[in-house]
This record gives sequence, C-alpha cells and structure tokens, in this order.
Amino acid sequence: MFKTLTAATLAIAFAGVQAEPASYAVDPAHTFVTWEALHFGTSTLRGRFDKKEGKVTIDRAAKTGSVEITIDTTSISTGTAPFDTHLKSKDFFNVAEHPTAKFVSDKFVFNGDKLTEVTGTLTLLGKSNPVTLKATNFNCYDHPMLKREVCGGDFETVLVRSQYGMGYGLPKVSPDNVRLLVQIEAAKL
Repeated sequence: MFKTLTAATLAIAFAGVQAEPASYAVDPAHTFVTWEALHFGTSTLRGRFDKKEGKVTIDRAAKTGSVEITIDTTSISTGTAPFDTHLKSKDFFNVAEHPTAKFVSDKFVFNGDKLTEVTGTLTLLGKSNPVTLKATNFNCYDHPMLKREVCGGDFETVLVRSQYGMGYGLPKVSPDNVRLLVQIEAAKL
C-alpha cells in the first residue's frame, strides 16, 4: 500500500516547484555610493552621496533580479564645503534642477551561483544611459541583530560624464571617465 519514494520520484515531484523572488530594502547605513576622478592628472578626487534609498529583488534559484536605487544628489560630500557647493552647481550635478539620480536594473548576470554583474539604466541630469555594474563579494547571510536575511556586495563601473551633459573642465581639469563604486547591503522585507 505504501510506496517508497526514490530520489528520482522526489526530483520529479519538486520539478514543478518554482523559486520565489525575495525583496530587500536598501540599508542606508551600510550602502555607499562613491566616485573617483583624476584632478589635473595628479591626484584622485573622491566624493560620496550621503542619502540614498532603494529596493532589491532577487531570485537566486532562477538567477534573476531587479534593483531600483534613488540617490539624493544634494547630499554630495567631499569633505570640503566649497568643492561640494561647486559640484552642486550647474557645472556638475545641477541639484537645483536635478536633485536625484536613479539606477534601474534590467538584468542580473550570474556565473554559476555567483552574481557577476547588474545591467540597467542610470538617469542623471535628466539623461538616461545604459550602465553595467561589475559585482564582487556579493553574498547573503542571516544578520544576527536584525534576525533576517541581508544581501549585499561591492559593485563598480566607469561613467562617461559628458554622456550626461557634465562637460565642465574637460579634459584638462578632470577626464571624462569617472569611476563609480557602490557598496550595498539590503535587508529582507
């Protein structure tokens, strides 16, 4: 009367079970958006955006996901107030007219179980361009204090600032290429 379930029978039974995507809220205390650009070919200028928010959805079994992050460009910080003021001006981020930048992904790329890149569109200064963020150190873990899963990693790309209409000082003061680094952690909702 009772049948013995073999591994093959179990595999067939669970083949129809689909993985569920999980959603995560970006943790602003553990998420940093920073940039680096050469200054007159001698040193590297660095800055960050202190305010950001967003959501990540990932289905590791199906190897799919999405990201939407909004960056408050008025929160730019270099540690030097006069430089921050210049960066907020029409020469650079024009925060009076464009107080936010937004990245929306369209694809997650995996190599086996490892997330290797996220592609999408960055909208900055009212212009949208495709961006590929290379992933390193992506991992999910059970956070001991939050008592829920947290996923995160380091991502980077090189932006061509003139594609967004940011041409001030090209090419002598600072080159067109700006390195963008995103460190992100997001807690499961």
